[in-house]
Amino acid sequence: MFHPVINAALRAHRFILVVLLSTLPATVTRAEPANGVVCKPAGALTQVPGLQEGSGAATSRRSPEQVWTHNDSGQPILMSLDSTGTVLRRVHVSGARVEDWEAIASGPCPDGHCIFIGDIGDNDGKRRSISIYRLPEPADASDSATVTAVIRATYPHGAQNAETMLVTPKGEILIVTKGTTGPVELFRVPADAAPGKPTVLQQVGKPREPGKAAGAERITDGAISPDGSWIALRTNTEIAFYRTTDLMAGNWREAGRVSLKSLGEPQGEGIAFAGDKTLYLIGEGGGKSRPGTFARLTCAF
Repeated sequence: MFHPVINAALRAHRFILVVLLSTLPATVTRAEPANGVVCKPAGALTQVPGLQEGSGAATSRRSPEQVWTHNDSGQPILMSLDSTGTVLRRVHVSGARVEDWEAIASGPCPDGHCIFIGDIGDNDGKRRSISIYRLPEPADASDSATVTAVIRATYPHGAQNAETMLVTPKGEILIVTKGTTGPVELFRVPADAAPGKPTVLQQVGKPREPGKAAGAERITDGAISPDGSWIALRTNTEIAFYRTTDLMAGNWREAGRVSLKSLGEPQGEGIAFAGDKTLYLIGEGGGKSRPGTFARLTCAF
């Protein structure tokens, strides 16, 4: 047995330890949700007729409450949705063909502000090149638009499957591979890439280290926040958030991650920032006879 004086000293030390632990910040003893990023649904999941193979998403710069989206096969048509997922119009794109449209983005261009369409899908990893179509964003009353430039690009070490294309506020074009024909990698379209001339993409940093089980980490789309500080990359069931400065330096360190499983998307695909803290999500319908889906999230960083 310990001496009574020693017992008293031990009890005093235990008391001091408990007091000190109780004053530590909550983040030391309790992990914050999604590493500090929390997103909540803003409205119900909405079905979108005619979007059975919904893929990419890009917020309109003419009307920030609207989002552009498209199917990944069929006719070269863009669809405009409002902030509730209601179809406003369909715009036929002249000068473009559809092999596998998987991404869309909006950003600055020589014409002012443009829509970029990424025909970058390649499930079998056999395409000789991918195509990025650029066109001025259609006016609000337009039902047709014409491509003004086409960038043809190849990967530096062989064909890759990708569904994510980003355009930064400075006009830089980035592509993130899906992770089905190789590891997830980030590529940049060279600044001096000229429309109509063959272009070799530039790899940014190293491939991302494998994470979860096969399929869980496949990247289906991405988006850059309007202020340019955040990049969101989504899978079918999750969104991972990155500081733009980190990712563009080749650093795959996540700043947060949220689950989308509670939304009930049949097959989540597209994502777009509608504001610095609002996101639009596009999904396939789960079959050619079922409508695609639209959802809206509000997030706190």
